[in-house]
This record gives sequence, structure tokens and C-alpha cells, in this order.
Amino acid sequence: MTKPRSAAGSLASFAPWAAEEGVRVALRPVGLLPVAAWAKGAAVPLAGGRFAFAMAELAVRQPGRIEKAFAPLSEIMAWGWERSRAVAESLDRRLGALTRARPPFAGLCLDRPQIMGIVNVTPDSFSDGGDFFDHTAALRHGEELLEAGADILDIGGESTRPGATPVSPEEEEERVLPVVRHFAAKGACVSIDTRHARVMRSALEAGARIVNDISGLTGDPDSLAVVAQAQAPVVLMHMQGDPVTMQQNPTYGDVALDVFDWLEERVESCLAAGVPLERICVDPGVGFGKTHQHNLDVLRHTALYHALGGPLLIGVSRKGFIGHLSRREPPKQRVAGSLAAGLESLNQGAQILRVHDVAETFQARAVWEGMHPAVG
Repeated sequence: MTKPRSAAGSLASFAPWAAEEGVRVALRPVGLLPVAAWAKGAAVPLAGGRFAFAMAELAVRQPGRIEKAFAPLSEIMAWGWERSRAVAESLDRRLGALTRARPPFAGLCLDRPQIMGIVNVTPDSFSDGGDFFDHTAALRHGEELLEAGADILDIGGESTRPGATPVSPEEEEERVLPVVRHFAAKGACVSIDTRHARVMRSALEAGARIVNDISGLTGDPDSLAVVAQAQAPVVLMHMQGDPVTMQQNPTYGDVALDVFDWLEERVESCLAAGVPLERICVDPGVGFGKTHQHNLDVLRHTALYHALGGPLLIGVSRKGFIGHLSRREPPKQRVAGSLAAGLESLNQGAQILRVHDVAETFQARAVWEGMHPAVG
């Protein structure tokens, strides 16, 4: 790491206490540019994708205190050295994670956004509960999603809507395993949406490639060991509380940063257990233990989560905040809002969108790619 020669400029008097014990720093890329700007030396790449950045929001905090400022990267890095070597090294790690190219995830190349189609084999999911509870209907729906352009099928057998009743692992297996086996045998990339270690293990044995856990591998004490032993790619999602309680007055100090801290701890736990970073995807958990305003704050800060070093999945499809902002439409009438929120997350570099409406998302992605062409 080379010490910058320039002074901290506009940050000269910013957070003079940053060298104290217990201080954490965060970087959120802002003012994203076409990646061609990076080739000209004006910016650095964001996660190896289509965008680059030369500015960032710097957040400095310790318990009970937080300061934020926007500045050029050169000034931010100089500011770090002026505070302490530890602060400078922390910023250097953040910047390295933000700019590192992402390798394929579960065999999927991330040079374009991936579409994860949802198959709920449940009687009570918030949007389509009961529509595909029958195995025949679930298989037909999955086939339709693949035909519509889904890159991944996310198969789940337990509703995790607010207030949902938990399902036993045995019942969950009966619901999902026939569907997992069918699509794995066809060569589809299957994700198992579960928080139960037993279901993870049996679904992986049945051919699932990805574990997608709303609890970030905290809901079952055996989950982390199952993922590590199977060498399975995993999606770690943030949720405050559990589906029964998560919408009962969720509270944060700074929601975007609190979610970041929690996800960072889960990434570190996976790394310590032998799960390499290239097999770890993060999801800030829109709609899980968050108010409508919390959801918007998290989405505005989407680019922040690239500093965790892995691919970023965003799930906004048909979520309640869309109806709250509009006309209180029921879930199946929130397609336009889902697309608007999803495309905004792509504009901040998200690599995977988890959606109900695959055909509509496929078309929206095609237009987005035309407007934001890849380089090379």
C-alpha cells in the first residue's frame, strides 16, 4: 500500500477522533460512471462490472457517534493516512473489496446481471402462496421461468412472509426435493431457499448448487458446517428477528451500516469455517425486519455492500414497500415497481436479481444492458 502524497483537502478537519479505539470506516461508491472512465484513469472499477467511481461517501463511526462526508477517493485515502496507519489500512481493504473483479458464482459468469426466478412450493407465501403448492404446478411454473429467461431457480418450501408459521424440516423436504431433483436433472442452476441444515444437506445431495438462507446461516447451528463441508455457494441474507417477529418495531442506529456490519460478521464466520469468498454472495434483506423507510435507505446504499467482497443479490420483487409508495396495490400488481427498484440496484452494480416476474425482468435487463454496454 503506497501512502498518498496529497493532503486530505476538504476532509482535513473531518472526524479528528477517527484514530481512537473501536472506530470503523465504510466506503460507499457514488457518482458511478461507465467503466470506460476507469480505462482513462479517472476512476476505479466497481466489482469488475460496468461501472467505475472516483468519489465515495466515507462513514466513520464508533458506538454512539457517526460522521459522514463525500469526497474524491484520493482525498479519502490521504485522510486515512493523516488519522493513523490502521485507518489507512482499513480503507485500503475496503477499496480493494470494492474494486476486485468477481469470479463466477455457482458456475454463473457475473459479466451480466443474473435473474433468479422464485418457485414457492408453499400454501402461504405472501405473493403467490398456494399457486404452486402442488408439485405438478411447481414443475410447470419452474419450466415457464426457465423458458422466460431465468438463470437460477430458487426453490423454497417455507413461507417467510411477516408472521408466517414455521415449517418442520421434514415437511419442507417433502415439498421441495421432488422439484429440486427435477430441475437439477435438467441441468438448471437450482438454489435451495431454506434456513434448515437438514434441508440444505438433502437439497444439495439432490442436485441444488446454491444455498440461499434468509438467516445468513444463523437459523440452525449446523448450517455453516453443512455449507462448508459441501463446498456449496451460499447467499447470506440479513434479517432482524425471524419471520414471526421481524416486523414488530424493527430498530436500527443507521440501517445501511448496521446491515453491513451484520453481513460482514457472517462473511467472516464463513471464511473462518473454510468457505472461500468466491462462494459467498450477500443480500441486505429488503423487507425482512425493516420498515418501508429502512428498505428505501438500504436500496439507496446498495453500492455500499460491494465492500463485502462478494457478489450482491437484491430481492425487491413485489415487496410491500412498493405498494406503500404507490396505491396499496396487492403483490401481483407490483410488477412495475419491482422493475423500477431492481433496475436501480443494477445501476449500483448488483449482480443478481431475485424475482417473481422473470419475463418482464428479462426484457427490462435487455434494455438496461443496451443502455449500459459492457466493455471488452
